Amino acid sequence: MSAPATAYKLPEYTVTDYAKFALAGAIGCGATHGAMTPIDVVKTRIQLEPTVYNKGMIGSFKQVINTEGAGALLTGLGPTVLGYSLQGAFKFGGYELFKKQFIELLGYDTAKKYKNSIFIGSSALAEFFADIALCPLEATRIRLVSQPTFANGLVGGFSRILKEEGVGSFYNGFTPILFKQIPYNIAKFLVFERAAEAIYGAIPTPKKDLSHGTVTAVNLGAGIIAGCAAAVVSQPADTLLSKVNKTKKAPGQSTVGLLVQLAKQLGFAGSFAGLPTRLVMVGTLTSLQFTIYGQIKKALNCPPAVEL
Repeated sequence: MSAPATAYKLPEYTVTDYAKFALAGAIGCGATHGAMTPIDVVKTRIQLEPTVYNKGMIGSFKQVINTEGAGALLTGLGPTVLGYSLQGAFKFGGYELFKKQFIELLGYDTAKKYKNSIFIGSSALAEFFADIALCPLEATRIRLVSQPTFANGLVGGFSRILKEEGVGSFYNGFTPILFKQIPYNIAKFLVFERAAEAIYGAIPTPKKDLSHGTVTAVNLGAGIIAGCAAAVVSQPADTLLSKVNKTKKAPGQSTVGLLVQLAKQLGFAGSFAGLPTRLVMVGTLTSLQFTIYGQIKKALNCPPAVEL
């Protein structure tokens, strides 16, 4: 009798386990994006006013501090933390859910042959739902950063947009946020999974026998690689998102029409404005997100991740 095709046994997840994955993702994304708020403020200013903030990342930091004070670097902290905590919950929790569902649907051996497709599909679906939660708060953040006198904090900014422009205005940037975040999340999880696999493959000791410190180092290294790849892939849409949330539509103009108009104004070079700053920001926060996610899952005694 021939041996079974694989001896791997899929872990069983309960609703509580998925809630733990979501909590770990929320903490990882909320904390890292919140910590990166000063860099994000500078990056957004460079994208929106490249002729004003034209002295690079360090020069633009000094320019913001000199003209508005150090406190300006924390503009949008509230919507950043809340928005990306919600996004992180859906992103990481959803990724674990969809990945396991795809594997169960296809069968482990078939899924292993098409692992890249599993990673891509799972991350894209998870990000779609994450962006529904993120979009209103990201719109508020960008408005606060681009117009410092618009409102005082999260509640004031959110309330003013809702009162003056209606609920629909929160989703003016939904299309570009999808074009930004879905490729970003695909690159993030796909490159992380494959980079981690390559790193573990280069280590002679089996993964199950590695120390916790070594696993953490692998998460950091793979996360940096994944973050840089994700930043480059999503940069044009990130710039467009910053622009669309600052620009009001002309009477009768559709969101798509506004996007086309702004894309033409930006051009290819303009679409990548602020990329060096974003590489630093995204590379750092992505590596920290995967590291924090792994640490919290361990602390919450989560079952092992599904491996392909």
